[in-house]
Amino acid sequence: MPCAGKRMWEKGSGPLTRNPETGSRASRRFATIGALALGSVLLSSGVALADQTEEEARERYEQLQEELSTLNEAYNRAQEDHEVAEAEVADLEERVEDAEEALEEMSGQVSAIAQSAYTGSTHSLPGVLFDGSPDNALQTIADLDFLSVGQEAVLSDYIDEVDRSERLLAQATEAEDRAAESLQEAETSFEQGEEALEEQAEVLESLGGVDPTASDSPAGGGGGGAEAAASGEVQAVLDFARDQIGKPYVWGGTGPDGFDCSGLTQAAWSQAGVDLPRTTFDQVNAGTQVSRDEVEPGDLLFFYDASAPSHVGIYSGNGQMIHGSNPSKPLEEVDLADYWDGVFTTAVRVG
Repeated sequence: MPCAGKRMWEKGSGPLTRNPETGSRASRRFATIGALALGSVLLSSGVALADQTEEEARERYEQLQEELSTLNEAYNRAQEDHEVAEAEVADLEERVEDAEEALEEMSGQVSAIAQSAYTGSTHSLPGVLFDGSPDNALQTIADLDFLSVGQEAVLSDYIDEVDRSERLLAQATEAEDRAAESLQEAETSFEQGEEALEEQAEVLESLGGVDPTASDSPAGGGGGGAEAAASGEVQAVLDFARDQIGKPYVWGGTGPDGFDCSGLTQAAWSQAGVDLPRTTFDQVNAGTQVSRDEVEPGDLLFFYDASAPSHVGIYSGNGQMIHGSNPSKPLEEVDLADYWDGVFTTAVRVG
């Protein structure tokens, strides 16, 4: 159960790799993420904590657990989008700098050419105009005019590139600002959701209830998962996941000191050389979907919303999975039959 006045989480961070592009899908998701996160908590906060039966308190706790999972994945996506926006701004800042340097260099070259043409050691403007034959003078004037027109066109191209780059940078900066706002909204919403879950846990405990999502098995699952047959890459995934049991659930965490649910699955499968996406919303599409009856050790198990699952764990065999569910308890191996089979939506075989 959660401990009053003490939180076992901290915000996680880590570099994410993606190829940013102007007008990316990140900027289109900011408003949706904010509405999803804030709407979920506001929906939860309207329910009174008093006058609940044990059954109502347990159902309420389960609802808040699901909402907190959604808020965590919304935070992960907002964080991912913010990092993409920051990278895009950095790339465009470099592009503007390069364009300005090229323009300055080109301007200097044109100036030097013109200066040399009129003030060279063997020519002067009067000499160019009046020395020699009229035909030569006319040809020299034509050459200078051609040079001027040509360089003016080149300079115009450089100026256009600077203008384009500066416009793109302004747009990207605005997108980064929106991403930062969405990230802050997601952070605030998760904090509100965690507080609501902690309060509900206290109500449930006061009524003699227990956390329905927790495992009755000791940390490590009593070795039950180790009995399941697994080999090669899958065994490396399971060994890594089992080694993380007992570490804290870290909001937005990708390790090594703590993880959230999708951070754990991503890190575990990296041991097999597989680069999973960061969020549950994307991990559910990272392999072949299989039914609950077909699951094998190493498969990813998804929960709550079939269209956008907000929680994931690693099937460890013998009806158990390794996962992290919320900040009130560490990563653990749990029996699916206790609670999780009731909110299971799909499984994915990676690869």
